[in-house]
Amino acid sequence: MALGRRQPHPRPLLLLVLLWLPQSLSLELIPYKPQITAWDLGGKVTATTFSLEQPRCVFDGHALANDTIWLVVAFSNASRDFQNPQTPAKIPTFPQLLTEGHYMTLPLSPDQLPCEDLAGGSGGVPVLRVGNDFGCHQQLYCNAPLPSQGPYSVKFLVMDASGSPKAETKWSNPIYLHQGKAPSSIDTWPGRRSGCMIVITSILSALAGLLLLAFLAASTIRLSSLWWAEEAPEHLRIGSFTGKRYMTHHIPPSEAATLPVGCEPGLDPLPRLSP
Repeated sequence: MALGRRQPHPRPLLLLVLLWLPQSLSLELIPYKPQITAWDLGGKVTATTFSLEQPRCVFDGHALANDTIWLVVAFSNASRDFQNPQTPAKIPTFPQLLTEGHYMTLPLSPDQLPCEDLAGGSGGVPVLRVGNDFGCHQQLYCNAPLPSQGPYSVKFLVMDASGSPKAETKWSNPIYLHQGKAPSSIDTWPGRRSGCMIVITSILSALAGLLLLAFLAASTIRLSSLWWAEEAPEHLRIGSFTGKRYMTHHIPPSEAATLPVGCEPGLDPLPRLSP
């Protein structure tokens, strides 16, 4: 008579299933994927920050007024290992990014993400800037500058008033930050430059030289005119006035009375008649 195989006890497996089902069934997946803002902004991705579009109208019907919407930031290769915290004490903070590969930041209430069209409004550009708090060191849930190029992946997690997760979005596509170059690694050798750049640089240098020569010539002419004045025309020289001689006609009465007739100044004396 063959012996029957020993069947595994179903209670441990059933217990694991019962523990897993409430979490998987209660956590709702929102069909939304975070992404870099589509607004034409300067610096929306830098070496330490990136700007996400605000998830407006995304959590309507999924989050209550007293719920909290968190942003989960993780290295892309560590996002699959992230476990949603079940209590507020389990929420990972920024220092855990370097140790565990993920953290949570930017807690928002649903009323901070109103469902309205801001295309023509004056409320500013609706973005969430990750890594923007440069003065954040000891604060809880710090939004400090990101430490490396990444790539990073993010998702939104809705937690109720007791701190239990109730809904989440999809993970974003990998986000790469700009990587700065060390000054010593920048090649300044002219031979590496393109032909167009060399031609443009030569033309600009020649124009700058011509402008400098024109300025020096104009300055020289101006200074020479100040130091060596031109000779005045002959008719304007001092002492060369050729007009008629001017004689005054003002004769004092006393002098006119003493002069005999025929002895006025400028007249020849009258001829004498001989006897």
